[in-house]
Amino acid sequence: MPTNAPTPNSASEWTILCDFDGTIAVEDVIDSLLDCYGRPGWEALEQDWRAGRIGSRECMSGQVALLDMSREELDAHLAGLWIDHAFPGFVARARAMGVPIRVVSDGLDYAIHTILGRYGLDDLPLAANHLSPATPPQRWQLASPFQAEGCASGTCKCACVERARADGATRTLLIGDGASDFCAADRVDFVFAKHRLIEHCRAAGIPYVPITGFEDALDFLPRLLDGSLLEAEQARPADSGIVEEPSSPRHSGGSQQPNGWSSRNPASSYLNAAESLDPGFRRDGEPAVGLFKVSPASL
Repeated sequence: MPTNAPTPNSASEWTILCDFDGTIAVEDVIDSLLDCYGRPGWEALEQDWRAGRIGSRECMSGQVALLDMSREELDAHLAGLWIDHAFPGFVARARAMGVPIRVVSDGLDYAIHTILGRYGLDDLPLAANHLSPATPPQRWQLASPFQAEGCASGTCKCACVERARADGATRTLLIGDGASDFCAADRVDFVFAKHRLIEHCRAAGIPYVPITGFEDALDFLPRLLDGSLLEAEQARPADSGIVEEPSSPRHSGGSQQPNGWSSRNPASSYLNAAESLDPGFRRDGEPAVGLFKVSPASL
């Protein structure tokens, strides 16, 4: 794990890698599509993934093949999905400070471009699975241009970290929320963490701050770049400034979701334990409301 502390005036050395589903977007896109348009069989694929019989890329590819919707239905559905209201301001702040930001997602590129396009943000660099029309009778198909050898995910976020470094970033910030971000969190210099990613960072000793959304991230970013945030995080006693909230079994949109995780990482044993203790966890292992809140002033 990188251990170099950020130094003042080092903004140009940083690159931000940001998850989409559950982080930028308020709910998981593929979950919502399967709920509305998934033909029978997608639940069996989910069970195979959860049992460790298949990997996440195979699971998602099979589930996308079972989506029974037209382009018009897809676009209408995406028009009803929203992003964190503070994300556009966060992007503007990062750009003003000279910090590149990239979206790294194990989700669907068409959905991400479409949703971000409503906010004038579809020019953000994106690594995601590619959704395209298929040959009838199958309607949609999935390709994974950002997969990596030895990684079962559609988008290997660890490879995205290495790509950012190859492009000149000496320090990387990850913003994420779930188990698909765990591997990358082990390789970056700092994490703004939501939901289950908080638990992973805490357990693994990864430098992080918990956030509930991009309002918090806006407050923390200047302090990360000048080096004071990491110093405060290192000096803060465990759990200081964190308030536990009750979990909810529902998406922000209010629809009940099957248990499991969007990241499709069956190796995460403590997430499996979390599910067994709380059947209300979402597919990505996160409740719809944050497990923790933090006040920027408390750090």
